[in-house]
Amino acid sequence: MISKFPMENNLSGLHPEDFKKVINNKETKLFILKNKNGMEVAVTNYGCAILSIMVPDKNGKYASVILGHDSIDHVINSPEPFLSTTVGRYGNRIANGKFTLFGEDHQLTINNGPNSLHGGPTGFHTRIWDADQIDHRTIRFNYVSADGEEGFPGKLEVEMTYQLDEDENTLNIEYKANTDKATIINLTNHGFYNLAGISNPTPTVENNILSINADYFVPINNVSIPTGEILKVEGTPMDFRTPHIVGERIKDKDQQIINGSGYDHCFVLNKSESGALEWAATCIEPISGRKMEVYTTETGVQLYTGNWLNGFKGAHGATFPSRSAICFEAQCFPDTPNRAHFPTCTLLPDDEYQQITMYKFGIEK
Repeated sequence: MISKFPMENNLSGLHPEDFKKVINNKETKLFILKNKNGMEVAVTNYGCAILSIMVPDKNGKYASVILGHDSIDHVINSPEPFLSTTVGRYGNRIANGKFTLFGEDHQLTINNGPNSLHGGPTGFHTRIWDADQIDHRTIRFNYVSADGEEGFPGKLEVEMTYQLDEDENTLNIEYKANTDKATIINLTNHGFYNLAGISNPTPTVENNILSINADYFVPINNVSIPTGEILKVEGTPMDFRTPHIVGERIKDKDQQIINGSGYDHCFVLNKSESGALEWAATCIEPISGRKMEVYTTETGVQLYTGNWLNGFKGAHGATFPSRSAICFEAQCFPDTPNRAHFPTCTLLPDDEYQQITMYKFGIEK
């Protein structure tokens, strides 16, 4: 895991020595990706955490548009353990941490009220991945999840690639996985975005203008588990089929808004066909002019508006108050293993899990 690419004098101001640590005989490191436009992404192999994404605003000023930390110790001890990391083996919640697969009952670790969240407390976000930086804009991560890890069946071999497009300011994330035993899988990246740029304090995202390509969403109960229904967004605060300001309805007395303490819901993406890589959402920050478009092969995207951020400190003294981030977690639906009518998340030994999700940054004209 020797880096052949320069990491000093990066736009993010991060230092390689601050990310060197040996944990269980594996070394953590800092990696820098760049394209010819000047876009820069800083990552570490601890949880594949994205530390910084540097893109310009309408005046050409660069800032980091993702919440992150400036040392490996801060990443490991973050008050938000999933801050801009990869999560798995199952992103989002599973009710009571229980599911049955082909007649066999499984109990996962409980770490979110009565439920299992994002693969458990020692899920993929806490693992040190093998890393190979292929070129100046590509890094490939690998991790082998043991049979029984956090209660999940089967040995799962995961390969994930972060790649910047050379011509456009786009971060492509590609996932592949194989198993030796029937299991469940729902991988996603939990990027906490703020298109205004992180600062002290990082501003709220409530002024962001949001569009989501979804006619339906997955309603939740008071512990954020799906009710089992698939409801129309029409006539609800979940309707982003046309652009709406995030804060416009985030304090409504709507029961779904109350249950999520804001937006924390999975949207059922409109698809021309299953697995198609298509537009999912667009977010615009009107002051900076920055725009982010999300494309994915997944059936759903979880919209989360950082409702539980509490003002803790991140990179370079930036602070992250409540609702200072917006997340677009491409995924299958929450609690899918317990909902036979939801699209399956089961992976069999003869199959390969695949996902592509793209985050494209630009300026709103």
